Amino acid sequence: MSQLLCILAHPNFAASRANAALSAHIRRLPGAEVTDLYARYGGTQAIDVDAEAQALMAADAIVLQFPLQWYSTPSLLKEWQDQVLTQMMYVAPQTQGCRLAGKPVMVVATAGATFEDYTPGGRNGVSVSDLLLPLQAMARRCGLRWLPPFVVYDTRNLGDEALAEAGESLLMHLAAHLAPQGEPAPACMT
Repeated sequence: MSQLLCILAHPNFAASRANAALSAHIRRLPGAEVTDLYARYGGTQAIDVDAEAQALMAADAIVLQFPLQWYSTPSLLKEWQDQVLTQMMYVAPQTQGCRLAGKPVMVVATAGATFEDYTPGGRNGVSVSDLLLPLQAMARRCGLRWLPPFVVYDTRNLGDEALAEAGESLLMHLAAHLAPQGEPAPACMT
């Protein structure tokens, strides 16, 4: 794995022990860059679509890291998708969008509720995998290679040791799934 770009979207990152632990582990990887969308654009500053597109094109692998909020991504991550990916895939597909084809993308998400809460019989009634289907469809449309998500549950109740273990597990998950594949890159879907 060479250039890993982690798009971090947490509206209150300073209060998030779980996302802080996970992003700290990602930062330990050689060639990894963590872009905190809320630190960069959380005020009134407009998203720099060209800079974000350039970062995506330069990356070898992409991680989308966020807390599940109301069964979805935080709003700024959705706004980032709307602006950056629309530019890349619909305004400049040949010069930008096609350069995403074949790159792996992985979701790293945190949930305050337990795994059991995210089952058909649980409190939420749906799995996290079901909740991530829009991101999986986005990845497919962009020609990205969807990788198994990494989800940490019950984050409100995890101590420092458990969070450190989650960070180490994340590094193993990344190493296992971001290893080069022998598959050909998908064709550009313009």
